Order: sequence, then structure tokens, then C-alpha cells
Amino acid sequence: MPTAKVLIVEDSASLALGYAAQLEDAGHEVSLCETLAEARRSLSGEAFDVVLLDLQLPDGDGLTLFDALTGSKGNPAVIVVTADGSLNRAIAAMRLGAYDFLVKPVSGVRLLSTVGNAAEQSNSAERSSGPREVSAPSQEDTFHGFIGHSPAMKTVFRTIESVADSKATVFVTGESGTGKEVTAEAIHSASKRRSGPFVAINCGAIPENLLESELFGHVKGAFTGAVENRIGAAKAADGGTLFLDEICEMDLKLQVKLLRFLQTGMIQRVGSSAAEPVNVRIVCATNRNPEREVAEGRFREDLYYRLNVIPIALPALRERGDDISLIARKLAERIAAEEGRAITGFTPASEVYLAQHSWPGNVRELQNTLRRAIITGSGDKLDLAGIGALTRRPVAPSAPPQFSTGEAATPTFPIADAQSAMTADFSGMTLDQIERLAIEQAIARHSGNIVKAARGLGVSPSTIYRKLERWGG
Repeated sequence: MPTAKVLIVEDSASLALGYAAQLEDAGHEVSLCETLAEARRSLSGEAFDVVLLDLQLPDGDGLTLFDALTGSKGNPAVIVVTADGSLNRAIAAMRLGAYDFLVKPVSGVRLLSTVGNAAEQSNSAERSSGPREVSAPSQEDTFHGFIGHSPAMKTVFRTIESVADSKATVFVTGESGTGKEVTAEAIHSASKRRSGPFVAINCGAIPENLLESELFGHVKGAFTGAVENRIGAAKAADGGTLFLDEICEMDLKLQVKLLRFLQTGMIQRVGSSAAEPVNVRIVCATNRNPEREVAEGRFREDLYYRLNVIPIALPALRERGDDISLIARKLAERIAAEEGRAITGFTPASEVYLAQHSWPGNVRELQNTLRRAIITGSGDKLDLAGIGALTRRPVAPSAPPQFSTGEAATPTFPIADAQSAMTADFSGMTLDQIERLAIEQAIARHSGNIVKAARGLGVSPSTIYRKLERWGG
């Protein structure tokens, strides 16, 4: 861990001296200031690696010190120290460029870890160059796994580049299939953590009683089936990025433990009394409205504010204009190569379909539609007009659902008849076939909207997507 020159801006003498003692014991050089005026004079006269900044100061708001940083010597990383009641203002500081924030009371381990990491970032930058300039995304068609160059996506690309080297948590929102995990991977690959691990965990795909173990690990014998020690996703991502997908699916009790981990930087494996430090960048995502989840009591407000430091809202595919055609061509080329097909483009009707379809399943739906067209088509041009993702041909209302004996066959059912699943004769049908019928009907009732269908069935959208993929839908 590199030593650093640290400026502590804190009006409480006991706290300032406590921070200074711990930092000096670790080999850092420390200077103390009690007011904003003193801090500005220090920053204009000396070069610091790290500024430890309290927000409540006798002569003003600590946030105003960020204005002085542009004219300061060097390019110090700022760590904000705040009480719980000032959490919103700490988040505002992160958006102004703060490296991280600590919540009082600050543990010694957390203080030293955060200052050390901030110093490493500060020392690796060229001091004379000032704040890192963010270059505009390339005009090429790809960006860290994304395809497209629409104005909406250029905004996303610029945000990814500007926050990549920060340790601030990123909260990605967007409909299913818009590329939330691709966003997390892009942030990781554009950051200085790119050589470290990228670990993704789907909070909605793991049973609640196992999620804590998957996230934080467990020791042998902690519970039935724990036959060996497990480090967990957080420890596995040490030095890299941890992506928490479908974060709003997490149980409230586990949310408390996640919040504690974010505040302390320490994990505790299930069945262990020892805490371990972990250095990870957190990126989380949801296809729900997180503010509504907070308002309805399903997601902790304090955790939401802790996670929502850097928000990134992904546009739906239908909002991306010409990107749809560009993505379709690149995906079709890749899928055709996988399937051993030679294609030269799309039929005129397909071009119209690409532009006019609403794509409720976004890129995932587009990909499935293209694969279906490539597999079932025979010409050198793809015909998508009759393929539509997640659409089924209706039969007469009086006809019961029909299933072929093949497991991969697609059932047909009267879309207009919302009660057919309740009145159908299920004799001779397997539970898997009945489940498939219920899911297909829910999708049809909601015009192909997976999120609404999942909500109506009381399951996660990822559950439906997994089953559709298994069924070849």
C-alpha cells in the first residue's frame, strides 16, 4: 500500500487527531486543518495525495472545497467523512468527483484501506495534468461490448468512461435485455481494475437461504451441505468489480448485511466470527423502479442511497433509432457463423419490421428472433416479418391447448381467452407443460411484455427468460 501525503479537514480536534495517529502509524504524512479557509491555503501551497474532508465545518459547507481543487497543486483524491444524516450530501460530493465517502464512526481498518486505495489512484496519475479528461466515445460502432452510436447510447458511453476509475458504486437501471451486465463489464474493462476479476451474481436467480453464502461465503459445517469452505463472490472479486444483478430481489435481512459491507469494506462468512477486508468496486442493476421499491418497503432507503451514487439509465432498444438495424446486422452475422448459414442481409419486409416492432424484450428478444429466423429460414436473406419474438399463432377459442410429444415443441393457445388455462383439461400433461402454458398465456395477455407477465405470475423476469431459453422461445 503506497504512503501518501494526507490533508485532514476536520473541526473536531479529537477526531482529527485520531485519524492522524492511525494514518501516521501506517507511514502516511499528515497535515491538519480546522476550517475551509485553512484548507484552501494548504491546497494552494502544497501538493497532497489525499484530502480527508468533513462536510460540517465552522466557516461553511465542505462541498464548496471542490471549487478550490481545480487550482490546487497536484490532483488529490477526496474522501468525504459524513454522519448518517448527511448521506445525501455525501452522495452529492461523489458526483462532484469525490473518490469515496466514510460514515462516522469510521473504523481504523476502513480508514486505512480507503486512504491507501485513494493514494494509489492519485499516485498513478500524472500530477501536472490535473483531473483526467474524458475523451468522447469513438465514432466506431462498438464500445466495450456495446453495438451502436445513437445519441442516447453516446451519453451512456461518456458516463462509463468518466466513472470507470472511481470507486463509487454504480446503479444501472433499464428494462430486461437492455444490456445491464454489458454495462457493468464495460465499466470494469475501462477501469484500472481491468486486470482484476469481474464477478457477477444474480440476486434473483439464487434462493434467499443461499444468497448470503454465495455473496459472502461460508465455512465448513456452517449449515447442512456446507462440506467445505467457500470464499463467496465478494472475496472472489477482491481487487476487481462485483456486479449485483437484480439487486431489488434481495431479501431485506440480507440488505442490512450488504449495507454493512459497503460501509466497512469487511465481509463475514456464514458460520465465521472473523471479518475480512475486501477491496471491490460495486456495480448493481435492476429492471424495477428502485424508488418505487423503496416507497413500498421492499428495498431499504439507506441502502438505495448508498448504491445510487452514479446512476446509469439504459434506453430501451425502441429508443435507439438506427442502432436497431446496426445491432441486428452484427448479431445476424455472428449467429449465422455459429449456425453454419450464409446470409447476405434482410428482406425489405424485415427492414420494416426491425424499425416498427416495439421490441419489448429489447436486445435479448432481437437476438432470439434473429436466431429463430436463421435456423428456420432457407434463403440468403432473413425474413423476420413472420417470426416476431414471443408471438404465438392463436387457435379457435374452443380448442384446448395442444402439445406435441416433443419436449421442445411450442404449445398453441387462444391468446384472447385469458381463462383458458383455468378451464383447460390438463389430463395427460406434465407439470412442465402446464407451467409453460401458464407462462405463455401470461406473456400473451401482456402483449409480450416479460416484466408485466412476471409481475402477474409473481416471479422474477429472469425466471421467465431462463425457461424461454430452455424451451427455445
